[in-house]
Amino acid sequence: MKVLLMYRDRDFDLEQAMPWNERDLTQDLELETLASAMSGPDDFFFEVTHKAILSSTSNDIDTILYRQAVLRDCLKHPEVIAMIYGLAFETIESAKRRGWGMSSPYPSSMMYSGIDLLELFVVMLTRLRTIAENQSAQFESQGFTRLFKTIETELNSEYLSQVQNHISELKFRKGILLSAELGEANEGTNYVLRENLHSTNWLQRMIGKKPPGYTFYLAERDEAGAQIVSEIRQRGISRVATALAQSADHVLSFFKALRTELAFYVGCLNLHARLISKEEPVCFPVPRPAGERRLSFSGLYDVCLSLQSDCRVVGNDLIADGNNLTVITGANQGGKSSFLRSVGLAQLMMQCGIFVGARSFVAELCPGIVTHYKREEDATMKSGKFDEELGRMSGIIDHINPNTLLLLNESFAATNVREGSEIARQIVSALLENHIKVFYVTHLYEFARDWFDTKTQGTMFLRAERKPDGTRTFRIIEGEPLETSYGEDLYRRIFKSEESEVTTALE
Repeated sequence: MKVLLMYRDRDFDLEQAMPWNERDLTQDLELETLASAMSGPDDFFFEVTHKAILSSTSNDIDTILYRQAVLRDCLKHPEVIAMIYGLAFETIESAKRRGWGMSSPYPSSMMYSGIDLLELFVVMLTRLRTIAENQSAQFESQGFTRLFKTIETELNSEYLSQVQNHISELKFRKGILLSAELGEANEGTNYVLRENLHSTNWLQRMIGKKPPGYTFYLAERDEAGAQIVSEIRQRGISRVATALAQSADHVLSFFKALRTELAFYVGCLNLHARLISKEEPVCFPVPRPAGERRLSFSGLYDVCLSLQSDCRVVGNDLIADGNNLTVITGANQGGKSSFLRSVGLAQLMMQCGIFVGARSFVAELCPGIVTHYKREEDATMKSGKFDEELGRMSGIIDHINPNTLLLLNESFAATNVREGSEIARQIVSALLENHIKVFYVTHLYEFARDWFDTKTQGTMFLRAERKPDGTRTFRIIEGEPLETSYGEDLYRRIFKSEESEVTTALE
C-alpha cells in the first residue's frame, strides 16, 4: 500500500540526492529560514521540508497541480491532517519501543516481535480506517481521495479480522506442529510448519482419538536434548518468522511514508499560518511549460525577509513575459537583492507544488534554479575574490541546461568597472545564446548602459525606486540604468546622524 500524496505514481524518497548547488541555493535564497518556519524545532520536519523544496518538480506541471490540490484539502481540514499525522507518529514511536527482536538472529525472537508489532499495527490500521470512513467525503483532491479509498478497500473489517486470527494462531497456544524428512546420515531436512488442529481442551484430549505417531519425552536435565529440540523448533518456524518480519516491515514502511509526506504538508500549513497572521498575501501559482518565457506577478515579496521581520514586506508587480534577461539597477539598499530573492523563492516554491508569497504569480517551469551571489573574501587566501567568482561561474556553466533560471547578484564586481562590465557582457551574451533565463542585479553601469542602448529584444530594465528626497520605497519599477547608485544618501544619513549626536553632546 502506497501513500501517493506527493506523486501520482510513487512515494517521496527522503534519501534522494539533492541538487548539485544545494549549498549555494540554501545560502543565497535563505532556505534555512523558510524550512525553519515550516518545521519549527522538529528536526525531522526540517529535513523533509528542506529536501522537498530543493527537489522541485521542474518539468512536471501535472505533479505541481496534484500537490496543489492536496494542499488545498490540507488547508480546508488541518485538524484531520494533524490527526492522521499524529497517528502515524504514534505508530512509528510505538514500533521503535516494541521492535527490539526484529534484528535478532533467533527466529523465535523475530517471530514474537513480529506478532507484537502486527498486533499494534492492526489497532492503528483500524483507527486509520475509521478516520478514512468518517472524513473521506470532505476531501476533493485525487491524492486524498485515492488514499482513503485504498484504506477503506484494503483494510476492511473482514481483512483485519482475518489478520487478527492469523496472529492468534501464530502464538501457538496449541503447541508447534512440524513435519520433517530424514536426509543424509538421518539428519532432519525439509522442516515445514503445519496447522495444529489438536484441541487444547483437556477432556477432548483424554477421550478423543490419539494422533498417529510416537511420543518422546525429554528427561528433566537433558540439556543437550533440549538444545536439539530448540534448534529443530527454530528451523521449523524460521520461514514464518521471516514472513512476519517482512509483513511488519511493510506496514511500518507505509506509516513512515505517511508520516514523511504529511510532514511536508503540515510544514506548509505552518508556513501558511505564519504568513496569514502577518496579513501577507499568498496564492497558488500558475505553472507554464518550460521555454514559454512567462513571468508575471503582483504583490510578490521576499517570504524569508517577511519571516524575519516584525512588519509586512513591500511587494512588487511585474509583467516580464517574453524576456530572457532582466537587469536590475538603482539605489543602494533599495530592495534589489530582496526582489531577486523573492523571484527565486517563488520559482522554487511553485515547482515544489506549494503556494507563493504574492497576490498572483504565473511563471514557466525551469529545469534548474541557480544562484551566483557575491561572497566574502576567502579567509584562507587561497584565491582572490574575483578568481573565486570566476571559478563558481565556471562550475555553474558546467551544470546548467537551456531554460535554467540564473540569478546573478553583484557578480563580477570584485574587479574594476570596465573589466567587470566587459566580462559580464561576454558571459551574459553566451548564457542568452544558450537559452538561459537571467536576472541580474548589478552596479556595473557600463554593462547596464551599453546593453540598454543596444535595445536588445527580450531584455527588461528595472530600477530600485528612490524618491527625490532620497527615501527608498523598496519597490522595483521599470527604468533605465542610472550612473549613480546614490551612495551619498547613505553617507549623509550615517554621518549626519553622527554629527547630530556630537552636537547634542556638546550642547
